[in-house]
Amino acid sequence: MSRAVGDAVPDTRRRRSRDRRGRVWTLLGCCLLAALPAALLVVRLTGLDRGTPLAVPMVLFPWSAVLGVVVLGVVAAVPALRSRRVLAAVAVVVVAQVALLVPRFVPERQYVPTGAAELRVVTLNTDAGAVDARAVVDLVRAERIDVLAVEQTPAEGLRALDRAGLAALMPHREAHPEDDSSIYSRLPLSHGATTRGDTAWPQTTAHVEVGGRQVQLVAVHTFYPLGDPERWTRDMTALAAVARRSGPDTVFLGDFNASLDHSPMRELLAAGLTDTHAELGRGWARTWPVGHALVPPLVQLDHVLHGSGLAGVSVGERTVPGTDHRAVVAVLAVLPVREK
Repeated sequence: MSRAVGDAVPDTRRRRSRDRRGRVWTLLGCCLLAALPAALLVVRLTGLDRGTPLAVPMVLFPWSAVLGVVVLGVVAAVPALRSRRVLAAVAVVVVAQVALLVPRFVPERQYVPTGAAELRVVTLNTDAGAVDARAVVDLVRAERIDVLAVEQTPAEGLRALDRAGLAALMPHREAHPEDDSSIYSRLPLSHGATTRGDTAWPQTTAHVEVGGRQVQLVAVHTFYPLGDPERWTRDMTALAAVARRSGPDTVFLGDFNASLDHSPMRELLAAGLTDTHAELGRGWARTWPVGHALVPPLVQLDHVLHGSGLAGVSVGERTVPGTDHRAVVAVLAVLPVREK
């Protein structure tokens, strides 16, 4: 009888030792999972993504915040994992991330007078013209679009759009397939040109009259960080220079290959532009990638930005067959000129 009791003691000790090792390894795993949100938070706060490969994972910042919340919940809910130091560290990271993300989910209270003139725009990266041209025309017709900006669209892609009926809906255009982006319009265009800044390829520009005002349009397609983060950063910096030279009646729309968490994008917005999604409290839209059965849209690379002379009325994303980007459809109101 005494030997049975004696045998049980080592078994209990071994079980407790295994439990302690399991707790340590599980807690270590939680710490490693929390390291990603912490690292991206540091990059977000310091701007280390500017011109560096860190720009690539930075696009996942909102997802890392979700991961941080999950880790925090697990550490707090499981008594065996509870550690004050780990809990406090993860909580600090999560609170900081939430503080950075919350503003884009809070709509701005912008007064738009009744009857204000509106501009309905859409931007779409056509994936080298692979998009279903007829679906694009159907989108333009259904949404009563005034201005369409297409990116990564070669000459054959433009001809496909015309064959599908776009020319009849939008007879005015500033087409530059050799420079990657083009602008179509139901309304007359003027001042058609391309930018001459330090971008990988020129950006197409034009003016359209809305409510008696000339609104400048810039169809944007930047280089991509995965290919060359320095080139992408120079593109964004050049766009910021264009924005500073532009007046309040300006719309930048296209594929920026950037999210709201990238420091070059924040610098572009600081040059006098507003992201329509964030303005309307929809700051975590996802426009890329699409068309993959196992991978849903994860990040927002496509945006409609506007100057202070306009305000967002609505914004949304539309899936168009044939391309890996979702279209962004926005309605912008022209605000009255403020007297000085």
